Amino acid sequence: MTPPITYFACSDEGLDGLAARFHALQRQRPRSPRPLVLNTWEAVYFNHDLDRLLALADAAAKVGVERVVLDDGWFRGRRDDTAGLGDWQVDTTVWPRGLSPFVDHVKSLGMQFGLWFEPEMVNLDSDLARQHPEWILGVPGEPGPPSRNQYVVDLTNPEAWTYLLTSIDGLVAEYGIDYVKWDHNRDLHEAVDHTGRPVVHNQTLALYRLIDELKRRHPGLEIESCASGGGRVDLGILARTDRVWASDCNDPVERQSIQRWTAQLLPPELIGSHVGPERSHTTSRRTDDSFRLATALFGHAGIEQDLTACSPAEIDKLTAWAAMYKELRPLLHSGRVVRAELPDDGLFFHGVISNEHGLFSLARISTSPAGQSWRVRLPGLSRGRDYRLRIRADLGLPSMRQVRAPEWVTAAIDGWVRVPGSVLVDAGVAMPTLDPGQALLLEVIVDRA
Repeated sequence: MTPPITYFACSDEGLDGLAARFHALQRQRPRSPRPLVLNTWEAVYFNHDLDRLLALADAAAKVGVERVVLDDGWFRGRRDDTAGLGDWQVDTTVWPRGLSPFVDHVKSLGMQFGLWFEPEMVNLDSDLARQHPEWILGVPGEPGPPSRNQYVVDLTNPEAWTYLLTSIDGLVAEYGIDYVKWDHNRDLHEAVDHTGRPVVHNQTLALYRLIDELKRRHPGLEIESCASGGGRVDLGILARTDRVWASDCNDPVERQSIQRWTAQLLPPELIGSHVGPERSHTTSRRTDDSFRLATALFGHAGIEQDLTACSPAEIDKLTAWAAMYKELRPLLHSGRVVRAELPDDGLFFHGVISNEHGLFSLARISTSPAGQSWRVRLPGLSRGRDYRLRIRADLGLPSMRQVRAPEWVTAAIDGWVRVPGSVLVDAGVAMPTLDPGQALLLEVIVDRA
């Protein structure tokens, strides 16, 4: 048996130092710039319609999207989550000409194309389950309780493994797929093969072989690890995948904490972070677009909403955000992640810095008994340098509880403000008191004057 690898790290710089060590490990694999993504899930769900999706792709291209991912609902019998998993052939009742009209259109607009799969899962209402019940993980004749109406395929079965490889390989080749969103929406209950032997470890190794073989056959193919969001985020899967989906929840209030702790292990460029609509589909909470955009900026950014339903003002702001993401991408996806620990659970302060440049976010998710924000020391900067600061207002300015913001904030909205590093590091600067559900973006550069 091949034992799992365990990684240890130590640092005298606290949690940020530990994060930096794991980030450096992940960054040993060279990657191309992380393209801005549009995922179709919250825009259309299972309701695939070519004309509607073509219009969505057109809108995405105008905003500045670089990769379109067609999510669940494209394969045979998949009109909801009760059927179809395991039958990895295009549903010709929905796509009578196959996926080519959509794929070709996406690529003609200069964008990459990605496709959703859930290879390890099967619905009982599928040809795969009817023809090969012995391929389902579990006690023979009784596969155990379903979860999300689905069961697990036994990847240790060579025939099942080969079927999945052949199916995915054929689709990647036929459509020139650039990216696979690889989902995994349930736990492994009663994880035994048809002989009753426990197979969790071998199931994992078989998954690794499957992904490795697909990547060998298709150099350049990128794969996202998704498991109802972040249910499978580990260094084993990340040795062979190119990003994780941190959570199915795009609500920025929840995402502030989710991304903060996911970034303890992974650098921002590996963390899928999408902006959703004003009303979250997972929490029903309404948030300002500037807060959603600022939160999604600090990751491998994407969009998960129906752009064809957006107002012109919303499209303009998304377009500005897309340009900002591309401008700051070299910093955000190579710099050091830093956080300030504050005595207020409702306030987050974090950033990404390089030797010359930094971007920080101050985000408030709830009210505070203190009534006002704190003086914050900017982590990662040098006492011996001078810096220039400005507030990035590309996405709009946050609403504040104060009648007047600190003077330096007012000045930094209008232009660059010079501040000695010793002040930023030792004394800190007074932060504005934001309303809940607001974020402020602060850019810092070394003053060479």
